[in-house]
Amino acid sequence: MSLLLLLAALAVVGWLFWRARPQVKPAELLAALNSGQALLVDVREPAEWAAGTARGAALLPLSDLRGERRQWRPFLAENRDRRLLLYCQSGARSALAAAQLRREGVDARNAGSLAAVVGAGWPLGRGRS
Repeated sequence: MSLLLLLAALAVVGWLFWRARPQVKPAELLAALNSGQALLVDVREPAEWAAGTARGAALLPLSDLRGERRQWRPFLAENRDRRLLLYCQSGARSALAAAQLRREGVDARNAGSLAAVVGAGWPLGRGRS
């Protein structure tokens, strides 16, 4: 019985990691951002932004997307027809946010982690203090 529970737990963890993988390849990310076809969105929480963000990223926390949308509502109204490339610390929260936005008809994709975005060649910007 405990072996079955362990296997089930491993399957769930594996599925979560699979789901959190970036949906945008590094070359696609750079091309979309450089051409202005997409906007970069950091869905981490404000306390995390002080450590640094990707240059030019909109800072819109996942908690606001799932909550009152004080920041997300005007951003989405202004950018409804743009592709959104979302990232967070590991890629898990951005995967959740991208899936939620796609269900609402927004062209949103998980770009993965901040490290993946910077590793793709997009420069690091300044965090908020």
